Amino acid sequence: MENKNKVAERFDWSLTLLLFLFFLVSCVAIYSGQASGQYGETNFLIQQIFWYAVGAGIIAVVMYFDSDQLKGLTWIIYGFGILLLLILAVSPVTAFTPRINGAQSWFQLPIGSIQPSEFMKVFLIIALSKTVQGHNEKILNRTLKTDFILLFKIALVTGLPIALVMMQPDLGTSLVMLAIMTGVIFVSGISWKIITAIYGLGIALMGIILYFVIWAPQILEKYLNVKPYQFDRIYAWLDPNNHAAGYHLSNSLKAIGSGQLTGKGFGDRKVYIPESHTDFIFSVIGEEYGFLGSSIVVGLFFLLIYHLTKTALETKDPFNTYICVGIISMIAFHVFQNVGMTIQVLPITGIPLPFISYGGSSLMGNMFAMGLVYSIHYHHRSYMFSSNHTYTESKAHEHNF
Repeated sequence: MENKNKVAERFDWSLTLLLFLFFLVSCVAIYSGQASGQYGETNFLIQQIFWYAVGAGIIAVVMYFDSDQLKGLTWIIYGFGILLLLILAVSPVTAFTPRINGAQSWFQLPIGSIQPSEFMKVFLIIALSKTVQGHNEKILNRTLKTDFILLFKIALVTGLPIALVMMQPDLGTSLVMLAIMTGVIFVSGISWKIITAIYGLGIALMGIILYFVIWAPQILEKYLNVKPYQFDRIYAWLDPNNHAAGYHLSNSLKAIGSGQLTGKGFGDRKVYIPESHTDFIFSVIGEEYGFLGSSIVVGLFFLLIYHLTKTALETKDPFNTYICVGIISMIAFHVFQNVGMTIQVLPITGIPLPFISYGGSSLMGNMFAMGLVYSIHYHHRSYMFSSNHTYTESKAHEHNF
């Protein structure tokens, strides 16, 4: 009985409640999104429930491992992810490795399509956390030289999976990996002089490229051998009503705008949007539940990020802190990009809304990340009323749940 009480006390019930609320929102939104008639007899709701059940199993397995065990498995996990991406990179287009929507990013299995890059994002978080923690433990006197060495290590660990993902090609996932890297760099202890200089230069370069895309695309075509169609997403983002590629965005704006304050109600959708159960699930929520419903969904993500931040501050292991920061960066970028693209704040990319959009690989990857948070909360929970106030009880070798 005592062990059961300890399990209940150390279990992350707040995160469980948040995930359950995301599950409810996802089920309702997907049920409405698939009702547009585009998908025939396919029932994505049943499949999403199945993937949530699989995700719960993943959480149970990942929660079993403490930080010391994860550190020991880091490069095995990272290498496994790289191997899967390499197989996709060198494989011809087959029934097992099909090309879907112009990208060869999936393995076709009997249970469905599995996208390795969704798991690689979490593997990358673990690898970057191990890299930064190991470097900082060895380097006691930091200098600009040691900071550049750490930055090189981080860039190397991140650059390899990004290169393989871009070969598919999958720009959206590559951007998520860059966001994860950025978040970890910000808390890694690297001098802000280096961070400001590098990211300032990067932002300036992006601004220059965007300027040429809009005002002088012929220069990019001439000197960088860029094809005009590669700018379509930018043009569709800036002027969706007068560009063929802006169909999704134009209808998304109509759907969300027509929802007004309280929405049209469950199932009462009038605007047709292809793939509304995946990348454009937020448009379904905006049309049916309006500004209030959309705000509640965004508020759930704020609560999740707050909880992850609280967990990062409570843990006494830097490795766990870096993991939490990587997960926060991944989820925050997903939400900002997905919601932003549906309301014309950002260009459209194939980035789903975490825990809500339909997708087995995306959901399992996110649940894997949540399993890491459960593990941190269970194995490294601080007790406010312990004798030394900051006492942290770690179950490095006991697993009694």
